[in-house]
Amino acid sequence: MTLRSVRLVRLHVRRRLTMWQWAGDIDDAVLVASELVANAVRHARAVGHELWLRLAELEHDGLVVDVSDPLRVFPEADVEPDGEGGRGLLVVRHLTAELDWFLRADVGKTVRARFAPNPHPHPHARGGAAGGPVTPPLPS
Repeated sequence: MTLRSVRLVRLHVRRRLTMWQWAGDIDDAVLVASELVANAVRHARAVGHELWLRLAELEHDGLVVDVSDPLRVFPEADVEPDGEGGRGLLVVRHLTAELDWFLRADVGKTVRARFAPNPHPHPHARGGAAGGPVTPPLPS
């Protein structure tokens, strides 16, 4: 897994949300997914372990973006005034209704970003849940 994989994540998330005809802000969802995967690649890479990306569409155009990695700690968004790091999680927090994480039973953690449902859904928009892994494990 390298930072070049993040480009593939952006392409895949955009394609998947377009196929679902997701009515939320696809650019924001692409940015959030790519930030979470980039963090996992930078801070949680471990030999013999994979990273997972999961998208789940919620009712009224809500969305969950899950990124799972082998580490059991959540990176802090420590932004130094003149520093380069830590801003990605601040952007994710700003764009989403919720940013959380939880430990996985087997190994590592999942970082979850949730986009709020649209309070005024289009009458013909498709609702319901669509979940499960949408990508195979990202290559090491």
